[in-house]
Amino acid sequence: MALGKKDKEVERYEKLSPAIVAIYIILILFCIVIMAPLVIVLSSSLREASNMKSPLILFSQFTLSSYITAFRKMNYPMQFLNSFMTTGGSVFAIVCIATMAAYPITRIKRPLSKGLYYFFIAGLVIPAQMVIVPVAQMFGRLHIPNTRFTPMIMFITCSLPFATFLYAGFMKSVPVEIEESAYLDGASLFTRFVKIVFPLLKPATVSTIITQGLWIWNDYFFPMVFVSKSSQYSLPVGMIQFLGDRENPAQWNVLFAACILCALPLIIIFAILQKQFINGIAAGAVKG
Repeated sequence: MALGKKDKEVERYEKLSPAIVAIYIILILFCIVIMAPLVIVLSSSLREASNMKSPLILFSQFTLSSYITAFRKMNYPMQFLNSFMTTGGSVFAIVCIATMAAYPITRIKRPLSKGLYYFFIAGLVIPAQMVIVPVAQMFGRLHIPNTRFTPMIMFITCSLPFATFLYAGFMKSVPVEIEESAYLDGASLFTRFVKIVFPLLKPATVSTIITQGLWIWNDYFFPMVFVSKSSQYSLPVGMIQFLGDRENPAQWNVLFAACILCALPLIIIFAILQKQFINGIAAGAVKG
């Protein structure tokens, strides 16, 4: 006789061992540790500056004045546009270049291909901060202007090793026979790559967009070094004005509001596309 829905739930809970219960407790505590700073930031951003003495008393006040101040002082629409263009342009270039680099590495069986693969892998162990001084000097000698697009050069360069490594590993799972059948039908190399191979790389593309897009959007270092005009700052750089100095104290409620405004576009994008993101990562994990 089939068990009812309630009987199945009771049976499932009875099978919970102490080890599983302990794991659940650890996961709950882990989530609390992660979420607690976010809740404090959100609560503090909804307060007046005079009510910031007790940040652990959550949501004791509700006002949007700090958001209005941050929106105006940051020139949020302009800095959002700068961040969007930098992130979108960099991610697009990373995906295009990394896929075109990984394709010959995995399809051409020659020593040069393996050497090129290890060359990209070596880039994973070199921190960008280590080469920032000679790169800045080189940009100066080449008379490359410090604009909103200059950090894109560094973003693309620093992301290519990881993206190429990811695409090369995933591309090895794509059967060569699929391309051979298209070759017999008269498809060119470019056609085979664009119409056959690249659509099969969707999980790797989603993973690249998530990891590199988040890093580029939140990066403070490169825009601060290579962008000289405040009108071309990205959102993370624009928040620095709220940290204060010796003469002007930090505006913590406005700074927290600016943090929320900076993260809000990413939260909205993930909320809309979370199904595609999760499916892409899951498919990549299964094929990997």
